[in-house]
Amino acid sequence: MNPKEQQFAQVVKDNRSTIYAVCYMFSNEADEVADLFQEVLVKLWNGYDSFQGKSDIKTWIYRVTLNTCVTIDRKKRRRNRAMLSMDVDYFDSQEQETAQVRILHERIARLQPLDRAIILLWLEQISYGEIGEIVGISAKNVSVRLARIRVQLKNMSNK
Repeated sequence: MNPKEQQFAQVVKDNRSTIYAVCYMFSNEADEVADLFQEVLVKLWNGYDSFQGKSDIKTWIYRVTLNTCVTIDRKKRRRNRAMLSMDVDYFDSQEQETAQVRILHERIARLQPLDRAIILLWLEQISYGEIGEIVGISAKNVSVRLARIRVQLKNMSNK
C-alpha cells in the first residue's frame, strides 16, 4: 500500500463510526447500510486529493457522507420505494428503551433529508456552527430548523 492509501485507510478507520451512524439514519437493512458505506468510501476516495484542509477532516467526511446518502435516498424515493423504518436490532437490551428508540428512528426516517441530516448531527452533539458548515446554512438557521424539527417529531403519529 502506498502512503496515500495508508493515510486514507487511517482516516476511514478513525471516522468509521461517523460514516456508519449517518448511513444507519438512511436505512436499517445491514446490506443497504453496507452499500451506502461502500458508496461513501468511493466518494471519499475520489475526493480525497481535492480535500484542501480548509475545514476539519471530520466535517468534510460528514458532508460527503450526508450528500451521498441524501442523493441515494432521493433516487430511491423517485423509484417509489417505501421509506424504511429504523428498526435496528442492536438496541434489544432493554425493552422500554428499545421501543422509544425505535419510535424516534421511525419518526426521524420520515423527515426530509436535510432535516434528517440536521437532527442526526445534533444528536451527535455537533455544534450549531459546525452543523451549519456541514449542511451549508447559518448557525442561526440551524437553531430555527432544530426547533421546528423537534416540534415536527413531537407531533408525528407512530404510524
